[in-house]
Amino acid sequence: MNIRAGLGQHTVLRQDLRINPRLYQAMDLLYMPLLDLQQHLKQELLVNPFLELLEPEEEEETPTATAAEQRELVKTGDNTATNWEDILLDGFDDGGWREDTETREYREPVTVQSSDLSDYLREQVQMLELSDRQRLLAEEFIGNIADDGYLTTTLEDVVRCANEMLEEYAGERPDAVRPEPYPIEEAEALLGTIHALDPPGVGARDLRECLMLQLREKRQTDTLPYRLLSEAYDDLIAHRWSDLAKRLGLDAGQVQDAADEIAKLDPKPGLRYTASGGDYIIPDLVVEKIDGVYRVYLNDTNLPRLRLSRAYREVARDKKKFVGENREFITQRLNSAQWMIQAIEQRRQTMLKVMNFIVDRQHEFFEKGIEHLRPLTLREVAEVINMHESTVSRVTNEKFVQTPRGVLPLKFFFSSALSTTTGEDASARAIKAQTQKLVDEEDALEPLTDQQIVQKLRERGVRIARRTVAKYRDQLGILSARMRKRI
Repeated sequence: MNIRAGLGQHTVLRQDLRINPRLYQAMDLLYMPLLDLQQHLKQELLVNPFLELLEPEEEEETPTATAAEQRELVKTGDNTATNWEDILLDGFDDGGWREDTETREYREPVTVQSSDLSDYLREQVQMLELSDRQRLLAEEFIGNIADDGYLTTTLEDVVRCANEMLEEYAGERPDAVRPEPYPIEEAEALLGTIHALDPPGVGARDLRECLMLQLREKRQTDTLPYRLLSEAYDDLIAHRWSDLAKRLGLDAGQVQDAADEIAKLDPKPGLRYTASGGDYIIPDLVVEKIDGVYRVYLNDTNLPRLRLSRAYREVARDKKKFVGENREFITQRLNSAQWMIQAIEQRRQTMLKVMNFIVDRQHEFFEKGIEHLRPLTLREVAEVINMHESTVSRVTNEKFVQTPRGVLPLKFFFSSALSTTTGEDASARAIKAQTQKLVDEEDALEPLTDQQIVQKLRERGVRIARRTVAKYRDQLGILSARMRKRI
């Protein structure tokens, strides 16, 4: 029996998903905050000769290329021009130009050079009558003080690092007199000098020492607040007013009044001198109430307005002049310019479409406040505006909107839902706001327990578990009922 080996042929159907690279870039543009987009467009203006800046005074008098002209231009190279309609949506009619309603002046924010806490401490040290040896140790201390004003290492580590610097100095100059290493006592003495600097409490090793330094600076070392910090700090933090009163032979109200004075001190004194780093927020969108109607605008008045360069359009029309690499270069740059213009408009319209839906959905919030914020998810927005959920996520990520109720991140308007007795859902963020309001309005002598908050929320139609209230309370930084109790 002979077995003949043969070749078998099988047909396999396979579908590969290949996404146009331009689509990836379009998604990146959606993700970019306003300042990043501004820088990106300025860079595109530098590298693409087919793009030019449209000045505001030219917008009305300069006609843009017609759709027919643009289609003709992108076919300069060959017959495989990009089909923009397949990549970018069109047909939006959401408006959104602020100048249609009123003229606003735009001022670009600028950062101001400022000194941080370390610089501020060094300036003070320079004014002290210290030896070079002391200044070296002071610099080691300052280098280990965090932005909040606290010393982040131990005295032993400061001494060790300072002595290593002395050894390094001696190694560089072997003929010099070898300096004596720093003893721990010298470091303690100089730390006292650091503690005397401004702001009061700087250089403290823990919260207790920070608060005591501030009272010492006010010459209040013989007061009850100072005594509580020095003798009964653990009970003070735990709000054991009655136990403290019995131990000190005082009235509980006196102890609580002393604790209130301590609470007025600054727990992080260094932050007031810490440079902000030039952080600021420029809202990407603006919501204003005009004639009783909330209108959405893009805050893009300082964004470069792009158009196809008229000069290069004329050059590109003369196809006979270009062959080979030149023709390929022109086609590539022209396609890129055309895509960029359309992609920017697509980004603009997408953001307007998302924000307009948010305004419609959260109308009660804009009218009455956070307690009336409705639950909202990315999927819900995506389904209504007929876009993918990831697109909505990109639109809302790291974007801010200026509203009559302040500058808010777009993510603020999205929160999970809790059921109510009426059958409608309530926003988790709104429930947090209600919880905060209940605590703010409670009787300080009889603060509300978590279970009592649950009951009051249920009276308002909100079904919520006690553990959920406890979680929200922790997130809001609200102490337990026992810790909030006044005497």
